[in-house]
Amino acid sequence: MIEFSFGKLVLLALIALIVLGPEKLPGAARTAGALLRRVRNGWDSVRAEVERELEVEEIRRAAREAAMQAEAVQKDIEAGVKQVREPLDEAVATVKSAGTSGPDEASAGTPEPAAEIAAVDDGTQAQLPLGEPAAEADPQPAARDTEPSHGRT
Repeated sequence: MIEFSFGKLVLLALIALIVLGPEKLPGAARTAGALLRRVRNGWDSVRAEVERELEVEEIRRAAREAAMQAEAVQKDIEAGVKQVREPLDEAVATVKSAGTSGPDEASAGTPEPAAEIAAVDDGTQAQLPLGEPAAEADPQPAARDTEPSHGRT
């Protein structure tokens, strides 16, 4: 904005006093002050509006960047799932082809690969809630350990 030094203000006051005279000078000073306030208020409102628009644009830019990062992460996750799923599907197909297919299995339809793996598992962990240890299938482990394992019964 325009800078006024003390010397310039004194010179301006003397010129105004000579031109307007002592009777009209106070009214002219009030009018000039009111105009100056309006100009400052207008300038401040324009500056505040520009700052708000810049902030909004910065927020939009940050949102676009976050959306692009989220899409990249989603693609990475999808690629990882695909890398895991393909060998899993191949293993399921191998297990399925290696097993004997009976009439019940052929009529039941094709289960999901995850369901096939669960069917291959003995099922003890899948039936338990999370956090509980699996119970042993044989209730008398000590009796089993004492039996000879040298092929003699």
